[in-house]
Amino acid sequence: MKNENFYMLAKTMYGLEEILAQELRELGAQSVKISNRAVSFKGDTGFLYKANLNLRTCLRVLKPIATFQAHDEKELYDNILKIDWTEYLDVDMTFSTHATTHSEVFTHSQYASLVVKDGIADFFRKKYDKRPNVSPKDPDVTINLHIAKHTCTVSLDSSGESLHKRGYKSNTIIAPMNEVLAAGLILLSGWNQKSNFHDPMCGSGTIIIEAALIANNIPVNIFREKFGFESWKDFDSDLFDIIRDASLNKEKEFTGKITGGDNFQKAVRISRENIENALMFDNIKVKNEDFFDTEIEPNTFVMFNPPYGERIELGMNEFYEKVGSSLKQNYEESIVWLISSDIENLKMIGLKPSEKIKVMNGNLECSFRKFEVYHGSKKLSKN
Repeated sequence: MKNENFYMLAKTMYGLEEILAQELRELGAQSVKISNRAVSFKGDTGFLYKANLNLRTCLRVLKPIATFQAHDEKELYDNILKIDWTEYLDVDMTFSTHATTHSEVFTHSQYASLVVKDGIADFFRKKYDKRPNVSPKDPDVTINLHIAKHTCTVSLDSSGESLHKRGYKSNTIIAPMNEVLAAGLILLSGWNQKSNFHDPMCGSGTIIIEAALIANNIPVNIFREKFGFESWKDFDSDLFDIIRDASLNKEKEFTGKITGGDNFQKAVRISRENIENALMFDNIKVKNEDFFDTEIEPNTFVMFNPPYGERIELGMNEFYEKVGSSLKQNYEESIVWLISSDIENLKMIGLKPSEKIKVMNGNLECSFRKFEVYHGSKKLSKN
């Protein structure tokens, strides 16, 4: 029954679990529980649709369908064979499998995924003498296996492609920020969603687009072409339309300014393309300007992800020293947040952070730091 509640699992990035739990509670989820890089919760089918449309800090929403113990490959295979796959798949549908393993027995996730694939194929062969095709790209159903020691959880992936793929990015620059991380940082920062927001090193525009979507309360995944659940046997398109319309009706007006700057002309062009794709061209303004040569209005909320590698012409120490000098001179009366994996070099900024949060950007450990730049901040030189 579509109105019955069931358990789901929302996956996220390290450091964003609390924010994701808060998002789920605000959406109306029940039994919200935080775990490592994930939050479990209860809701009905309509809530599964709503979660995929609205959650900003979620990578994917899984719907568990079976949990069992397996101590070896045969036990895993036998348990997969016991699941009635006709509830989820027809022989003319396509599927793919994905596994994550934290186990001394199942050390290779790809191999565990292969066992699941074989089990599903053999289930259909025995029943119909025919099997559904495997399609790694755009399958009708994606099956997720999670193994922790000997506990195996089999889930349907309701999202399909990772939810960080919002649908508004047509192009990027080198090492773009993950959209889920960008939204998470904005929500972690405590921005009041009323004051002006500025990213002085905006790259392909991820942070400012996510800020605009948050400020206007627009469902973050409204631009996606497809979710995984849209190919499910029990997909209710009428219910999905109702959920989508209800989510869009919660849009609110933001009266502040959201702006970006970048000294890299290509980045400005790409960010404008992405802003237009997100239907935010009237809401976000981007200029080709150098962070080190510009001033901002007092009381602007600032957030940025400094570039690195080939986009930095200075040495790292000198670059961060220069960032610190510019903040002191041109960003007075502002709250400034920045994220960087160059944790040692951050000390060269010469301002004492009032807050530090550890987050992961892919495999890179990063520090997300808050600087309150008031008149007289030049005196603060400790870190």
